Amino acid sequence: MTTTTFDERAAYFDRHDALVLADLHVGRGEASAVSLPLGEREDLVGRLERLVTRFDPETVVVAGDVVHTFDRVSDRSLETLAALREVCRANGAAFELVAGNHDAALASAWEGPVHEAYVLDAADAPRTVVCHGHEAPTTAADRYVIGHVHPTIEIEGDRRPCFLRGDGVYRGADLLVLPAFTRLAPGVAVNNIRTGAFDSPLVTDADELAPVVFDSKAGDADGAGDGAGGNAGEPLEFPPLGAFRGML
Repeated sequence: MTTTTFDERAAYFDRHDALVLADLHVGRGEASAVSLPLGEREDLVGRLERLVTRFDPETVVVAGDVVHTFDRVSDRSLETLAALREVCRANGAAFELVAGNHDAALASAWEGPVHEAYVLDAADAPRTVVCHGHEAPTTAADRYVIGHVHPTIEIEGDRRPCFLRGDGVYRGADLLVLPAFTRLAPGVAVNNIRTGAFDSPLVTDADELAPVVFDSKAGDADGAGDGAGGNAGEPLEFPPLGAFRGML
C-alpha cells in the first residue's frame, strides 16, 4: 500500500520514492515586480531544499506551470530552475518537469526533457500519473496527481493552501489536487465554488473532494513551525466539500 505524506505545498509518495509539487510559476515575481522578502528564487530553493532533505526522494516531479510567462522563459527564470535542479542533484534526486498551460515556451528553453505527463510505477503500488490538470490526460492511471487549480480554503477568516483528494472520482481513478508551490499566487478559495469553476476536466464532482491542510505549527511547542529546518507539522483532514461547506 502506498502512503502519501503531506508537507508544506507538496506530497511524498513512499512506494514511488517521489516528491511531487506543482505550480512553481518561476518568474512571477519578475513579471509582476513583486517579490518575497528573501526573493522568489531564495524562497523556492530554500523550501525545496528542506523537503528534499526531509524525504530524500529518488525523484522530484513538478506538475506543470513550471514558469509563469506563456511566451518566453527569461534567463533569470532558467537560472532559478537550474538552482532547483541542483538542489535535487546534490541530494541524489532526479528533477522532472511536466508541462502546464503556462509552459508553452519551456521545452525550447530548458535543456532537459519536459513531459506531457510523468508516470510513477512500482510493484504493488497504484500507477500514478502526474499531469498538470488543465486538460484531460491521455495516460491511464490508478491515481492522478495534478496542480493548476491553486486550491486554498478559508476557515474562520484564515485562508490556507490545501490539497484536495478524492477516491475513484475521475474515471474510477483517485485524484489528488496539489496547492501551488509558489507563495506569490493568492490561490482559489474552494469553500463555495462548484465543479465547473475548478477549470479542470479531472474535477467532475467538487463535492466529493476532501480538503487536507498541512499545519506547520502542529506539534511544535515553541510555535515556530518547521520553517527551513525540522519536520514539525501534520496534515489536518476534513470531510468532502459537499459536507464540509455546511460546517464553515
